[in-house]
Amino acid sequence: MKNYRNYFENKKITVMGLGVLGRGIGDVKFLAECGADLIVTDLKKAEDLAESVQQLTLYKNIQFVLGEHRLEDFVNRDMILKSAGVPLDSIHIAEAKKNNIPVEMSSALFSRLAMKNGVTVIGVTGTRGKSTVTHLIYQILIKAFENKKHIFLGGNIKGVATLPFIKDVQSGDIAVLELDSWQLQGFGEDGISPHISVFTTFLPDHMNYYKGSMELYLNDKANIFKNQTENDFLIIGKQAEEAIMKVFRDKIESTVTVQDETDFPDSWNLKIPGVHNKYNAALAIEAVQKLSVSPDITKEVVESFTGVEGRLQFIKEVDGIKIYNDTTSTMPDATIAGLKAVSNHKNVILLMGGTDKLIDMSALLNEIPERTKSVVLLPGTGTDKIKEELQKLEVPTYFAETLSEALEKAISFASKNDVLLFSPAFASFGLFKNEYDRGEQFVKLVSKL
Repeated sequence: MKNYRNYFENKKITVMGLGVLGRGIGDVKFLAECGADLIVTDLKKAEDLAESVQQLTLYKNIQFVLGEHRLEDFVNRDMILKSAGVPLDSIHIAEAKKNNIPVEMSSALFSRLAMKNGVTVIGVTGTRGKSTVTHLIYQILIKAFENKKHIFLGGNIKGVATLPFIKDVQSGDIAVLELDSWQLQGFGEDGISPHISVFTTFLPDHMNYYKGSMELYLNDKANIFKNQTENDFLIIGKQAEEAIMKVFRDKIESTVTVQDETDFPDSWNLKIPGVHNKYNAALAIEAVQKLSVSPDITKEVVESFTGVEGRLQFIKEVDGIKIYNDTTSTMPDATIAGLKAVSNHKNVILLMGGTDKLIDMSALLNEIPERTKSVVLLPGTGTDKIKEELQKLEVPTYFAETLSEALEKAISFASKNDVLLFSPAFASFGLFKNEYDRGEQFVKLVSKL
């Protein structure tokens, strides 16, 4: 967009949620540089956001309201830019809407403006698998359109603000966006959906946010295809097909394809372990076919793909013990997939535990005796919820107060040809800032072994 600055200059914008992951910082920097009059408000206190605020001190057109949200900051504004995770029943968002103030989200606002200017948007959502599918699509397109088109990777990507892509995208470029259910609220508000949408899986998650309602959770995720046209494409993972079609079968206008691991080419070799990753790769392969990417290029990239940081990421081998960082497994189904991918005759020492997300853990508790040699637990409300049931299983279970202590215990229980799998199955809050911080701390500790 040549005139992107004019869209934001002198606009009174309230940014709801700065955060510590870098996405909010990037959005605020961009808006400040465009000359917007900004109020940045966050429930986190100033000391918790000191690092983020420090990066914005040069901009004189930013007013910070930290440790609270004020209703007055949602009145007489030209736009609200809200971050992911703002409660569905937020009184502040309700106040903005009552005053007819547009409520936007970074990825959706970028997509709306970019699509109007000839940019192709590919969106990927799903409870599990969306990160792997997104990164694989991105890497295939980078190879396929080298020196021909610019390919952008955004959405739910650590440290990457999506809205500032507006400065650089041109007609004909492609943006590949990983989109969680919260970010897709913005697509619903704007009445848009990506040109090519991938919906990987649909499983219980974020039930603390959605108050136990899978219907509300699906309704947000479905924004990835609700506003597609007959010229667009929707690729659904087989696991999610029934849930989607039960509600939306007669409402989908785009061309639908359903894929699973059986669609992964038999003659292709995949480096990343697990049947679930063949499933993910099959979805990515189908997505790039919609852009007429050469199968030879797709095969080359798929076979060289080594995975995504924090997602069943092989770290190193110590005395014959393979160590994996699966920190982004914040739900039981993800940990089950990890166990199935790396276990061999109960040879896994599972390091898990954390904060409860109100998800049924029974399937994981059933799987643990079949796959693990021992379990080491980190503290948290989720750990408290399952510890009695876990201790009833015929698997040695140990408790640790810190990640360092947990790793030390896990290593002491492991022998040659065992696998140490850090796959928490719960959220990270409490001991860690977020799951990325959790994974980074784990990798740092492992590097010292």
